[in-house]
Amino acid sequence: MTKGYQMPAGFLWGGAVAAHQVEGAWQAGGKGVSIADVMRAGAKDVTRQVDAQPTGDAVYPNHWGIDFFHTYRDDIKLFAEMGFKCFRTSIAWTRIFPNGDEALPNEEGLKFYDDLFAACQQYGIEPIVTLSHFEMPLHLVTADGGFRSRKVVAAFLKFAQVCFERYHDTVKYWMTFNEINNQAMWRDPHPLLQNSGLQLDDSENSEEAMFQAAHLELVASAKAVSLAHLIDPTLQVGAMIAMTPIYPLSAKPKDVLMAERAMRYRYYYGDVQALGTYPAWLKRYWARKGYAIEITAADATALKNGTVDYVGFSYYNSLATEYSADNPDYDYDEARSVVPNPYVPRSDWGWQIDPVGLRYGMNWMTARWHKPLFVVENGYGAYDTVVDGQIHDDYRIAYLRDHILEMEKAVVEDGIELLGYTPWSAIDIISASTGEMKKRYGLIYVDQDDQGRGSGKRLKKDSFAWYQRVIASNGEQL
Repeated sequence: MTKGYQMPAGFLWGGAVAAHQVEGAWQAGGKGVSIADVMRAGAKDVTRQVDAQPTGDAVYPNHWGIDFFHTYRDDIKLFAEMGFKCFRTSIAWTRIFPNGDEALPNEEGLKFYDDLFAACQQYGIEPIVTLSHFEMPLHLVTADGGFRSRKVVAAFLKFAQVCFERYHDTVKYWMTFNEINNQAMWRDPHPLLQNSGLQLDDSENSEEAMFQAAHLELVASAKAVSLAHLIDPTLQVGAMIAMTPIYPLSAKPKDVLMAERAMRYRYYYGDVQALGTYPAWLKRYWARKGYAIEITAADATALKNGTVDYVGFSYYNSLATEYSADNPDYDYDEARSVVPNPYVPRSDWGWQIDPVGLRYGMNWMTARWHKPLFVVENGYGAYDTVVDGQIHDDYRIAYLRDHILEMEKAVVEDGIELLGYTPWSAIDIISASTGEMKKRYGLIYVDQDDQGRGSGKRLKKDSFAWYQRVIASNGEQL
């Protein structure tokens, strides 16, 4: 057992999932079709195909998830046994507004979350709720083009208002958009679809379209923060940033500057959400590129008035970059600018394992944004093997132990204000990136394969008991 640090009193230990990856029951209770419902199964080296509509001959893993829609009471009981103080999940937008633009919300969907949050409260577990976690109604994509349209801003705010008004007595901590800055990887079609509902053709400039849609999404986020505070001033509404530090490959000055440019490009979203304004460099970048991003005076006011209360973030890995002579302006393009880091190992899915990067990222965000932080995702996707009904996942324990220790150092030694820690994931779920079940993150095993076959039985992994001890000791026993 490694000696850790005691976290502050009231620190929120828990675990995290997302509605579309766990709930299943994709047509139950009046639920509509979300973008997750048209994403086919993929694999480690197979990109998930996106269909216009669900078809009968394709495999859509999000349709069944892990059947959390029906098993949540038993699952939350297991979370309570682990000692969870909080549980991060999302509200499936299409359970509340099936098409996204109905006049009235779907009462069956609202009732499901009433019951889910009540089950959490029964065990003293604080819900941490994301409003939009890669679950936009498909209708808002096909009819309105996602966040290229201000109609979608209005639809999101209506959804947010319904949620804040319905659940403000049971949910204190909220986040607006999950990993909003993944759009910086705009060459990959999934971040654009999942974040802002964009489906582009070859005639459009993908980067310019991303910036415009991201702007409207940032406006929607800021207005949601202001709306929440109006409904209930005690609500805490955060951003959710995918923190993946980008290091210079060497100490060469040009490599260092390239890494600095990469960091500001990937994290300007946090600048806007935490500080309320666009950085000057980005406006110059748009001008150099000839991009005409529509930002009204009302938008600017909304951004300034709707800064977040805290910054939630995911952390899985770090990246590295280096200067290239064919890029004299130091422009960051994640598909082209990232290089392997020889100083860190990699997971089975090629993700660089870098615990120190978590501490680095926490210090970087605090110095830049001056907001409390919340680690709302951190985990290790791996193949798990069941032997005599047991899962010996020492590799996951080692990953989490090393990362928690660096997180604790950031709090105790560096003075970072941190609200809590919810590893990804509380239980095995459908992978968002690949649609696989065998890419397992959970502390609880689910007997189910990539095609949804299996008993669905829950088994405690070795990491379950280990994390139970971590929580019981408030982080001291690792």
